[in-house]
Amino acid sequence: MTVRVRIAPSPTGNLHIGTARTAVFNWLFARHHDGQFILRVEDTDLERSRPEYTENITAGLRWLGLNWDEGPFFQTQRLDLYKQAVQKLLEQGLAYRCYTTSEELEAMREAQKAKNEAPRYDNRHRHLTPEQEAAFQAEGRSFVIRFQIPDDREITWNDLVRGPMSWQGSDLGGDMVIARATADGIGQPLYNFAVVIDDMDMQITHVIRGEDHIANTAKQILLYEAFAAKVPEFAHTPLILNMEGRKLSKRDGVTSISDFQKMGFTAEALVNYMTLLGWSPPDSTQEIFTLADAATKFGFERVNKAGAKFDWAKLDWLNSQYIHAMPVDKLTDLVIPYWEEAGYKFTDGRERPWLEQLVSLIQPSMTRLLDAVEMGQLFFTDFLEMGAEAVTQLQQEGVSATLEAILTALGSQTLSADNAQEIIKQVVKQQNVKKGLVMRSLRAALTGEVHGPDLIQSWLLLHEIGLDKVRLEKAKS
Repeated sequence: MTVRVRIAPSPTGNLHIGTARTAVFNWLFARHHDGQFILRVEDTDLERSRPEYTENITAGLRWLGLNWDEGPFFQTQRLDLYKQAVQKLLEQGLAYRCYTTSEELEAMREAQKAKNEAPRYDNRHRHLTPEQEAAFQAEGRSFVIRFQIPDDREITWNDLVRGPMSWQGSDLGGDMVIARATADGIGQPLYNFAVVIDDMDMQITHVIRGEDHIANTAKQILLYEAFAAKVPEFAHTPLILNMEGRKLSKRDGVTSISDFQKMGFTAEALVNYMTLLGWSPPDSTQEIFTLADAATKFGFERVNKAGAKFDWAKLDWLNSQYIHAMPVDKLTDLVIPYWEEAGYKFTDGRERPWLEQLVSLIQPSMTRLLDAVEMGQLFFTDFLEMGAEAVTQLQQEGVSATLEAILTALGSQTLSADNAQEIIKQVVKQQNVKKGLVMRSLRAALTGEVHGPDLIQSWLLLHEIGLDKVRLEKAKS
């Protein structure tokens, strides 16, 4: 048997981290078994589906490295297949037209509520006679197609994450709506029906999805059986929770993959972190690995049943590890768009070596790619905002003369790492001051702060664009 799995997002919003984590687990399982990973777009919600969301979803999956083997398939292009399947159930007597009005359904729910009963459809139109149907049609009533769910049926399956599962037919809310009607007959299919037809047609062997779909599984198994189709295996993964144990939502900050990208997380770190949200590798001490590495070890026996808490600090740490280990040229490619978004323009190809020097300077201090904007700001602007400690440092006795001496020693020469150190030694001796005073004053004048990245490297970069002399002149006065 060839393993075939699918991710089936709805293009009613951007790619959510929960959907992306489900895609990760599907991808890992497929690659572990040399199977196929299929992309299907469930776009039958015509009012809310948008092309820009489809583009966001596919771009996000590509960015994460979750390449698919087949698709994308779109449900709106498969409506004839669903209509044929509905018609087959009608002909077999397993589905029927239900003419219950919205007012009747509301009255039914109110009556059940008054009796403290769970809301459910009472199957009142399951056995309509042709004469009754004709009468409803004469009234101008519209209809939906309902699939019969036997109350006395027990539905069981062995979930790959949760073990043996069992539902009673009587707990499924009555006969299920599988399609709506149009003026000319069978119309839009509903989720629980379309997903089964798609999975049958695409020969899906394993359905891997979030635990919030467990209630749908029993209904879908009945549909598979109605078509005499092989029922796939199911694996319901834990939800992603916030640190308080509630389902992660927009109230907890960004939740879409494109937002994580804008915040400066690398694709490698984010997908690495999502792999750990609910799954643990055989070596529990291993935390950093590629998708390909994880695929060799992935299995549902190590997927947790409990919800996975989203830890921003852990994600930041992972991201920093990837940034610190990244080749400078690749990191430069990644941070340039963030600098450009902040308004810094690069048009001269000769800037590239200088930019790589800057990236090398700030790389050890970076946690997110976006950090490069703030860390690089002092190298891209003439304006320098002095911190309070820097102001205090520059107001100390002897600082002005020290900076003047640095300017004089610098003269018109081209600065290098060696002569920068010689200038500092010369000024220390000439001004009869401690080296610490010179270093702190120089840093304060050049950067506006008393702490930061390597001073000599910072000075060299500023000197290359002529900002060091400008700032030293301003600071000494």
